[in-house]
Amino acid sequence: MAVLKVLEILANSEKSWEDATRKAVKEASKTVKNIRSVYINEQTAVVKGNDVTEFRVNVKLTFEVN
Repeated sequence: MAVLKVLEILANSEKSWEDATRKAVKEASKTVKNIRSVYINEQTAVVKGNDVTEFRVNVKLTFEVN
């Protein structure tokens, strides 16, 4: 039986929500091993001068605990 744990992470990107998600996984993988999945819980964006300047994601990473 596998034991799984969920970690909530906030990340941002100037490019896209997808890039912000990739950054969250990449940063978490520096200290968390066996990442199984990522669930995008929430997406938001910052608007300045009628332009989107930053994409933000709140993700939940699921990983196996050994």
